Amino acid sequence: MVTGVIKNKIDKIWTDIWAGGITNPLTVIEQLTYFMFIRSLDEKELENEVFENMAHQKVDKIFPQSEIGQSMRWSKFKEKDARDIFDIISQRVFPAIKKMKYGQLPDFNEKEELIEIPDNELKKESGKTAFSKYMEGATFLIPTPQVVQKIITGLDDLYEQDIAGLDMQGDLYEYMLGKLATAGQNGQFRTPKHIREMMVKLLEPTPEDYIVDPACGTAGFLVSASDYIREKYESTMTEEQWEHFISTMFTGFDTDNTMLRISAMNLMLHSITNPEILYKDSVSKQNQISGKYTICLANPPFKGTVDAESINDDLKSITNTKKTELLFLALFIRLLKIGGRCACIVPDGVLFGSSNAHKSIRKELVENHKLQAVISMPSGVFKPYAGVSTAVLLFTKTGAGGTDYVWFYDMKADGFTLDDKRSETLENDIPDIIERFHSLEKETDRKRTEQSFFVPKEEIVENGYDLSINKYKKVEYVPVEYPSTSEIIAEIKELQKKISEGIEELEGML
Repeated sequence: MVTGVIKNKIDKIWTDIWAGGITNPLTVIEQLTYFMFIRSLDEKELENEVFENMAHQKVDKIFPQSEIGQSMRWSKFKEKDARDIFDIISQRVFPAIKKMKYGQLPDFNEKEELIEIPDNELKKESGKTAFSKYMEGATFLIPTPQVVQKIITGLDDLYEQDIAGLDMQGDLYEYMLGKLATAGQNGQFRTPKHIREMMVKLLEPTPEDYIVDPACGTAGFLVSASDYIREKYESTMTEEQWEHFISTMFTGFDTDNTMLRISAMNLMLHSITNPEILYKDSVSKQNQISGKYTICLANPPFKGTVDAESINDDLKSITNTKKTELLFLALFIRLLKIGGRCACIVPDGVLFGSSNAHKSIRKELVENHKLQAVISMPSGVFKPYAGVSTAVLLFTKTGAGGTDYVWFYDMKADGFTLDDKRSETLENDIPDIIERFHSLEKETDRKRTEQSFFVPKEEIVENGYDLSINKYKKVEYVPVEYPSTSEIIAEIKELQKKISEGIEELEGML
């Protein structure tokens, strides 16, 4: 849990970077990412050295054993003069991590020229982590030695005084990502952590799953899924499952290299060292992946459109449109294996839109796959940076139908106020949603006036595959009995009498 003291220290580091002239929150996070990564490399090296001394067993080192190589370690340079620290990081450490291979940093020659690590056929598959792959285009932007020193001092104080011995790297990163409070040009924005966790708990991923988010952004859904798996299965996972966990289990696509760097680092801070984080335009002809994953978790961009010529033809065959929210739904279906499950966020317009494209994607889900649930969320969930009304769709890819009934839930509260402040409150439907979804057999007798209920497929078909909850929810009107007109007049006269008596009493006191 990130406490007030920790938040204040992160905010102080953030302000120092801001004062140095870097005001874009995404750039601030990216630059802080590099420092957190540099420090984590030295922490890992210290662990390697302790293990080597205790086990008397050689371990591959991260840092070169030369004088220059050792000077790149956080513990070696953090006490130096600000100008020396700036030079070491900008001229040695940063160029080295951009060329990192096989978990090792390259060395420098006597002229301080970088000596690249040669390719190793035995290690070729693990040569580049997702982070180092996208670091190739990275730029070190901290402008002055003074700002660098403030970051070093601030992070060191935080790690050594406040979170020493605690597994809080991911929490720190989550707090920083929370500062990304603006949507991108194509309508993408960060999904609140508690909503992601709800969707993960609804799907209940296992160590055997292959999980994808084709609009991954900062990899929030993949992180939430990894946290769930570690919490539930960590003590029982086999060596093969751990290898799958750190490499092939998690896949994310994005078209922004900065986002790819941040998402790769976010996953690395959660012990996922080599995920499949790919530069890919998900709905274009460039993406030919099909039937590969068992779970899809996503919040795709809502308001974007794409060039009609670039859209993959098999997506257009399901929903002939340029609207990204509809194309991504078709993509989720294609990416999943038969039996694969999806939990995704869609804007309300997807549920009731009257165009042929809207109707065709809803028909595809209802007729050709198993649509299980529609969870309507209040419009304040994405405030302060968006007020759009949304819903969570849950479905299983079958290719042969299977929708008999669809479960609807009207979420009224998510544990936070629905205004721009989003303060914590006691009202929270999320625990109830999770409990009811995993006990749907108990929902069959629920009435349409209640917060959750079933709707048969036949009724949905009759309504043009409309999936908006208001189409099926019934409001129970309780008649209100008012007093007669004569009684109301009598009450008014009695009040007037009391007012007059009060005024006379005040006049008598003067």
